[in-house]
Amino acid sequence: MNEKLHAPGGPQFPRRYGRAGTIAGISAVLCATSLIAIPSANAAVPTFPDNLVVFPDRDFVTIEGYQDRVGQTGLVEVTRKGAGVVGSAQGVVAAGDVAFEINHPGGYCWGAGTGLNVTPDIRPGDVVSIKFNGAEAGATTVQDAYVTEHSSLSGTTLTVKGHAGANVNPAQMEQRIVEPALKDTSVGRRDVRAVPGPLTVENGYSSSLTFGPDGTFTATYEFNDAATAGIAAAASGERAMAWEVEDADANRQGLTIAEFGELGGPGMGGCPNGPLQSGPAGPTNVKVSKTGSDLKVNWTPAEAIPGTPAISGYRITAVGHTRTGNEQTETGVRVSDPKAASTVIKGLRSDEAYDVYVVSVSAAGETFPAVPFIPETDTTKPLVTASPNGGTFPTAQELTLTANELGSDIFYTLDGSDPIGSGGVAAEDANLYKGPVPVSASTKLTYAAIDPSGNVSDNGTVEFIITNNPVPDAPAFTGAPVAGKGSATVSWTAPNPGAEGLTISGYTVQAYTGNGAFGSQKKVAGNVTSLVYDGLDGDTEYRFTVRASNANGDSPESAKSEPVTVQGEVVANAGPDQSIVRRTTASNVTLDGTGSTATGATYQWRQVLSNPTDPDAVNLAGSTTLQPTFSLPVYKYPMTNKPLTFELTVTAGGGTKTDVVTVTPIPDRVTAQGQWKSRDFRVDGTSTVVGGTITVRSGGPGGAVLGTAPVTAAAAPGTGGIFTLRLRDGNAPAANPGTIWIESTLGGTAGPITVVNK
Repeated sequence: MNEKLHAPGGPQFPRRYGRAGTIAGISAVLCATSLIAIPSANAAVPTFPDNLVVFPDRDFVTIEGYQDRVGQTGLVEVTRKGAGVVGSAQGVVAAGDVAFEINHPGGYCWGAGTGLNVTPDIRPGDVVSIKFNGAEAGATTVQDAYVTEHSSLSGTTLTVKGHAGANVNPAQMEQRIVEPALKDTSVGRRDVRAVPGPLTVENGYSSSLTFGPDGTFTATYEFNDAATAGIAAAASGERAMAWEVEDADANRQGLTIAEFGELGGPGMGGCPNGPLQSGPAGPTNVKVSKTGSDLKVNWTPAEAIPGTPAISGYRITAVGHTRTGNEQTETGVRVSDPKAASTVIKGLRSDEAYDVYVVSVSAAGETFPAVPFIPETDTTKPLVTASPNGGTFPTAQELTLTANELGSDIFYTLDGSDPIGSGGVAAEDANLYKGPVPVSASTKLTYAAIDPSGNVSDNGTVEFIITNNPVPDAPAFTGAPVAGKGSATVSWTAPNPGAEGLTISGYTVQAYTGNGAFGSQKKVAGNVTSLVYDGLDGDTEYRFTVRASNANGDSPESAKSEPVTVQGEVVANAGPDQSIVRRTTASNVTLDGTGSTATGATYQWRQVLSNPTDPDAVNLAGSTTLQPTFSLPVYKYPMTNKPLTFELTVTAGGGTKTDVVTVTPIPDRVTAQGQWKSRDFRVDGTSTVVGGTITVRSGGPGGAVLGTAPVTAAAAPGTGGIFTLRLRDGNAPAANPGTIWIESTLGGTAGPITVVNK
């Protein structure tokens, strides 16, 4: 079960950070310099509307978009060079701008669904990625940019200083000061911002962002009045924003928002602590056996949480139950070996009961809290198993011996003699098993084990015959398996047959589920390199392996294939996702469920809406057929261009399955500029498409309509469309509206746009 944060409040943030798709009245200020994306190696930056936004100071991640995967579970991982995965969590994609969040009120905790129960200390250079069914669907490399000093005020001039690493593109940075009180000043919004370049005039202030040769940046703000400057200086919301890619619509992809002075997120809302807040990870599988006055303690060595100090050893303590006043006896040992797995505490009272504590030790301290273990008296002899359990093999093998009791010592001999002598101790010529035993020639081994309490297992014998005749190389799969109803088709390449003159005589394919091997093996002839593996359970994920055979024997088993989910008796296939260009009239769209179960099935389509009044709702005709239709209407506020999600439910033979498909409206792109003087108001702009109608609103989305204008073809050599709205005399606004919002019937939007005085 995925643990989620339930804190009801918490700071809120805009969900889009580029020019296109902005909300809450926030738009990007673009610099005139050319924008050069600096992608990181092996990290595919998401494409708008998908995005991974990282707030490293609070170890908080927002996953935006991914509306083609609503209802699917995404795995988010934080990977650090040289340390591997240092944090992970699973979350289910919800409908809306924000798919889900991690370590933020209402979101998921780090460790949810993954078992890595630690809140990572996210740092510059870390890569935050999201995967679905094992395939990466986007990644953000945390940018090395942050504020280093609180803002400094001199008169009406405010400066903010910070750091910008060598891998940060200065053209893809912005510095902001967030203070809601600024909305009631001449600024008119909750923040001020500085972008690269010289001083640029904004409402109530001018700003610039410059960079030094030593990896520093300075944001300078010149306010129009001292009172506003004082409000900004008293704010504590200085941020440095840097992004990896900026697309043609100025959407900021792979975004990092560093917040000066914010505390780290570990422990938030009951989530796991940070990597150093609970000391090192403790050992596992601890077993304590009492033999006379000794306690033998065994454990599985601990592994340090990625990104934390290495484990240097262990502390093992026995605490007696008997109290003398307020005191209890305590006896223990310190083991300075991180790979140690056992010790003996000697000289204890045989008539006393003890609790035993085993903790790891590192530079970060000791495991906290320590968990007590109660010694037990063991009279059951251990059981030893061998793998492989002997046989005839064409090549050398490795023998693995495993005892079912932790801490057991396994001994073996090669001459058939008893490995355990009289008195329950190892025979003089016995070998202590320390790891897999190489078997390169025909050999017979006898083995037995002694558990921590001195119990001795029965002897076991395993015999190998090694022929050393060449066998084929392991085959390799060609692509992922293809799902069928109760089956999957797997294909592979023919390997080296082993030696000149030898041929592949056949192949053996084995199916696997998460529980191990499934069913019996399937065999095909040596001239066949594909197989329809039938008899599989529907709606179950499988992987496969394949072996090749020649006259001498079998090849090694191949690596497992990519996973595939086999279709069940009922198949729901809602068809491929679509992108539909918005037009001047409603566009007819047909959904396609023809890949679904056909015989005796009923169908039900529905649109997945964010709420009952979702403005993107459409009328779905033929919702009980395989190919329903709907009209994608021309754009009108409060409609959006978010993907429309449709769910198909198929019912047949008493079973039901569902599948979803998305239809994404593609809008035109619009720009505009506004001018005002007394009794004269004018808005000029462009559109990438001719034929739409532009609506000009005051303020932002949903503001009062000031007027409309058609988009006509631009004069040659220009391309696309242009529009002009001009209002004179009594039709013009009595005062400068300040900002305007532009929306096209073809879906394009722009703004808020500052209206300048002529």
